[in-house]
Amino acid sequence: MNNNIKTALEVETIENLEALYDRAFMIVKEAVEAGSKNFGLATGGTMLPLYDRIRNSKLDFTKCQSVNLDEYVGLSKTHPESYIAFMKQQLFHEKPFKKSNLPDGEAIDPSAEAARYEELLKQLTLDFQLLGVGENGHIGFNEPGTSFDSGTHIVKLSDSTRLANARFFPSLDEVPTEAITMGIASIMRAKQILLIAVGEKKRMALEALLKDEVTESIPVTILKNHPNVIVLTDLAI
Repeated sequence: MNNNIKTALEVETIENLEALYDRAFMIVKEAVEAGSKNFGLATGGTMLPLYDRIRNSKLDFTKCQSVNLDEYVGLSKTHPESYIAFMKQQLFHEKPFKKSNLPDGEAIDPSAEAARYEELLKQLTLDFQLLGVGENGHIGFNEPGTSFDSGTHIVKLSDSTRLANARFFPSLDEVPTEAITMGIASIMRAKQILLIAVGEKKRMALEALLKDEVTESIPVTILKNHPNVIVLTDLAI
């Protein structure tokens, strides 16, 4: 991976969160109106205000396909904290897509499922990828140290990531230890990326993206090498 590519990051700092998410919605709307058909989607609390706006809009995704970043390994599809359950509740029940794709966390052979999902991603061209970022700089579930050349794979979740997600489970012991995630190379094939990073806990990751060199120790920094990334943040860096 060439780390000397001039960054094309477009950073918009919007301190008011309502205005920030209004802007995020407009970016998605513009992508739909421009003819984007394949949307990479993300989960987590960062996405809730955006999905709320989409649910209550007139946007029509019935001719589009969605592809989610990741899914926990071992959770039932009916488990309330599975990402398929999250997506149904937060978006799909109001805004169905022609087809919605998520990794199968219940697959008997997770590695084979990861390979199947990567093949799907190679056949589809993601027109638009929605991203959040972890406190340690992870994108998707690609933890620090993940190869920039990685395709969809099984990842062992770091302690910090499991702690960050523990608030959604009755106890830390119930937080899954593994996930299937799009790899970094998979994410970078998207034509356009929208990264939303809000709150002080995301400052380190955002500072690394905007100020530091591209390094596998902070996965989000790879976005410097993408030609079309919009970053929305409420943090002044």
